Amino acid sequence: METEREKELWKLAKKRVGFKRHLATYIVINTFLWLLWYFTDRKEESAGVPWPIFPMLGWGIGIMFSFLGAYVFVKHDSVEKEYEKLKNK
Repeated sequence: METEREKELWKLAKKRVGFKRHLATYIVINTFLWLLWYFTDRKEESAGVPWPIFPMLGWGIGIMFSFLGAYVFVKHDSVEKEYEKLKNK
């Protein structure tokens, strides 16, 4: 029988694996987009911003929030820290 702690750790493990898959997809797709731009749309006379920067930045924001949810703002650690703080008072 799983304890509540094990269930939370299982959820956290799923979040972290999801983040790693999301990051790998981000890297592969954005590499493809930059190569596509480099070999097709790139013009020496054009001084504009390369178009792959826009999907890269937009998707990057999502990656950042995924990372924060999986590694930085982990719910069970926050609860445990608060519990220990209250316990020690």
